[in-house]
Amino acid sequence: MKTQKLQIIHIFTLKLMKRISTMNKNLTIAIILLIITVFTSCVTNKDLTYLQYLGDLPPPDTVVSVTPSTYKVQPFDNLFIRVVTPDPSLSEMFNTLPITAYGVTVTEQTADLISYPVDSSGAIIIPYAGRLHVAGKTIQQITVDVEVALAAFISDAAISVKLLNNYVSLIGEVQLPGKYLIYKDRLNIFQALAMASDLSDFSNRQEVQIIRQTNKGTVVKEFSLIDRSILSSEFFYVLPNDVIYAKPIKGRFLRMNEFPYTYILSTLTVLVLIISILP
Repeated sequence: MKTQKLQIIHIFTLKLMKRISTMNKNLTIAIILLIITVFTSCVTNKDLTYLQYLGDLPPPDTVVSVTPSTYKVQPFDNLFIRVVTPDPSLSEMFNTLPITAYGVTVTEQTADLISYPVDSSGAIIIPYAGRLHVAGKTIQQITVDVEVALAAFISDAAISVKLLNNYVSLIGEVQLPGKYLIYKDRLNIFQALAMASDLSDFSNRQEVQIIRQTNKGTVVKEFSLIDRSILSSEFFYVLPNDVIYAKPIKGRFLRMNEFPYTYILSTLTVLVLIISILP
C-alpha cells in the first residue's frame, strides 16, 4: 500500500515538474513559494514531545524536583469550616450546614451560602467569636486559629477547614477547556492537562502560560512543556485558582507522526488543477 502511494506521488510530481518547466518564470516562482509555505508549516514530533532534554550535556539520571508551594488564602476565597462536638446544638452554632447535609454538591452559586467567605480585608466572621483574619495563611494555620477562637465556647470540638474554591481553569488550545476541581494537594501541570484530555493539535507547547493570583498581585509565567527543566520550576505544581492558558500556534500545522500521503496528494492535485486551467 505504501509503495503504491509513493508511486502515485511520483507520477504527480513528474507531471507537475514537466508542466512547470513550460511556464513563465513568475508563475514558477509563485508555485515554488506555495510548496515551501505548505511544508514549512509542518511540525515534527520534536515539537510535540513533552519533557525533552535540551541541554548540551548528556541528560542526568534524575531531575531535581521542586517542593510544591502551599496555597495561602486570599480575599474572596470561600472556606468551609466544620465543627463537630458531642452536643449537636453547639455544632449548629458554627456550621453553615447541618451535619446531615455535608454531602451536598457545591457550586459557585451556592459557595457563599454554605461557607465562610473571605472579605476584601482578608477576614471571615465566625458567629459569637467575631472577625478572624485569614488572608495570607495556610489552611493548617487557619484551622489552629479557629480552634483558638472557639475555645471559649467549646473545649472538645473536632474542627476541619477546607478551601471550597479549590479548582484550576484550563483555557485556550486544550481538548476540553473548563474549570476543574483539584482533589489532591500535589497536582502537577501534566495531571492538570490530563483532566482536560491534554492539549489540542493546534497548541503551542513551547509557550504555555500559568496565570496565578498571589498576595502581591497577578503573576504570569510562560514556559515550555517540551523542555524537561519544567520539572524543576516552581510552576510545575499548580495551585488553587490557577489559570492555565495554552496558546495557539501561528496558523494550522500538520502533524508528522506518519508520512502525510493524503496531504501531499491533495496539495499536488490542487496544483495540477490550477496549472491545467492556466493558458
